[in-house]
Amino acid sequence: MSGATAVETGSKQMAWTLLIVAGLFEIVFATALKQAEGFTKLWPSVIGISCAAISFFLLSVSLKTLPVGTGYAVWVGIGAVGVALAGIFTQGDSASPLRFVFLALIVGGIIGLRFVQA
Repeated sequence: MSGATAVETGSKQMAWTLLIVAGLFEIVFATALKQAEGFTKLWPSVIGISCAAISFFLLSVSLKTLPVGTGYAVWVGIGAVGVALAGIFTQGDSASPLRFVFLALIVGGIIGLRFVQA
């Protein structure tokens, strides 16, 4: 593996890592929005806004390397699945088997995008 190829591979790995972390911050952001009750509660509002800023920053850094369509789809997918699971396990949202099937399809799409990304 040439030096340039190793750097490109490392850069892509770092971009994917940052993208996953950005998605995790998006989950915290969206969950904090529920707790903030329309930004009427200080600490959930501060946590939510801070996590949103961190998430957007990490997404933008990852998009320096990754295609915008792939990066954005993965970011949204991680957030959507994470928030749906948080709702199921902490807020009493519906936990029907069919819901889990569709969440698994989103996860499959995220994994697929990771492996077909050029």
